[in-house]
Amino acid sequence: MRFIPLIVARPEVQMAIDEAIMLARIEGKVPDTVRLYAFSPSSVTIGRFQSVRHDVNLEEARRLRIPVVRRITGGGAVFHDEFGEITYSVVIGEDFHPALKNVETSYRYLGGPIVDALEELGIKAGFSGLNDIVANGKKISGSAQTRRRGIILQHGTFMYSTRLDVLSKVLRVSKEKLRDKGVSSIWERVTTLEREGIKLNRWEAYELLKESFARAFGLEEGALTDYELGLAEKLIEERYGNREWNEMR
Repeated sequence: MRFIPLIVARPEVQMAIDEAIMLARIEGKVPDTVRLYAFSPSSVTIGRFQSVRHDVNLEEARRLRIPVVRRITGGGAVFHDEFGEITYSVVIGEDFHPALKNVETSYRYLGGPIVDALEELGIKAGFSGLNDIVANGKKISGSAQTRRRGIILQHGTFMYSTRLDVLSKVLRVSKEKLRDKGVSSIWERVTTLEREGIKLNRWEAYELLKESFARAFGLEEGALTDYELGLAEKLIEERYGNREWNEMR
C-alpha cells in the first residue's frame, strides 16, 4: 500500500485530499493508500448528515477561529486539535481482505493499528460500539467511513494531547448521549494519551502510528499525484470551501 507522509493543512484541504484519493482509486489511477495528517488551525469536522447548528457551537468556534467543515463520511462532530491530534485515513478496495466486506469488521480491521499502537505503549485498548476505540475504558479514537463502487474511505482520530476543555466548548454533546454512554460529562467519556500518563509530541505520535500501520499493511512511501491534487483543488472550490456545503444542515 502507498503511504503519504504527514501533511499539515486546513480542514477543507484535508477533506478534499481524502475524497480525491478515493475518486482516483475508484478510477484505478492510484493504489490503496494510507496517510496520516494534522489540521492547522484546530478545526471541527462534522458528519455528512449532521446538523451543524445542533452539534457545533458556531459562536464559540468563530470566537476561537476554529473552522468547521462537513465530511463525506458519516459519524458525529469531531474536534481536531492542532496541538494534540493526528488523523489517519485509509482508502482501500473491499477485496483487499475478507473483513472489509462487512461494515463492523471493516472498522475493526482498519482501526486495528490504532489499538496496536496503544497496546505498544502499555495501554489497555480495544473497540467499543461500531467505530470507537477506548483506552482504559475511555474513548481515545473515533472513525467514520463511506463506500463507493467497492472502495472504502475510512478516517479517524488519535488524541495524544487534545485540549478537552476546548473540545467541550465547541462541540454540543447532549445529556442524553452522555447518559447513553453511562457518563455525565465529556471528561468521563473521553481521554488522551496525556491523560493516561503518556506524553508524546506530534512527531513521536506520528512515528508510532506510521510504524503500526506499516506492520499491518506493508507500506511503501509515495506522494500524491498531480491528478489527485487537481481533484482536491476542484473539491475545495465546489464542496469543502463552500459555506453552502458546510452549513447545509
